[in-house]
Amino acid sequence: MKNSIFTWIVKLVAVVILVQTLYFKFTGAEESVYIFTTLAMEPVGRIGSGIVELLASILILLPRTTLLGAITGLGTMAGAIFSHIFVLGIEVKNDGGTLFALALITFICCLILIIQNKEKIPDLLKFKI
Repeated sequence: MKNSIFTWIVKLVAVVILVQTLYFKFTGAEESVYIFTTLAMEPVGRIGSGIVELLASILILLPRTTLLGAITGLGTMAGAIFSHIFVLGIEVKNDGGTLFALALITFICCLILIIQNKEKIPDLLKFKI
């Protein structure tokens, strides 16, 4: 089931959502700047989260690193979800909650990938020198 069509759909949904936001983060789009200014993290948080999301996207697509990418994506989306709930609000600049919904979808996709690869978690904890 690891390389099933379902798994690839889950991977692609997460990656497409993560990658499509990069344009807005890296070009300093108004909505992105507003979000990270509100969070008192502009521009470092905006650029930094963009880099982390790009890295997570690449890792998710590579079968050997899917688990690591999914964990990275899950953590990043958890931060986004908490930011929406506690600081930004569900709706940001009249987006109808789209950014919040995309964060939830990506979170769920990453969670599915983690569950599918849970047997590899102990390997992440082993240090090889």
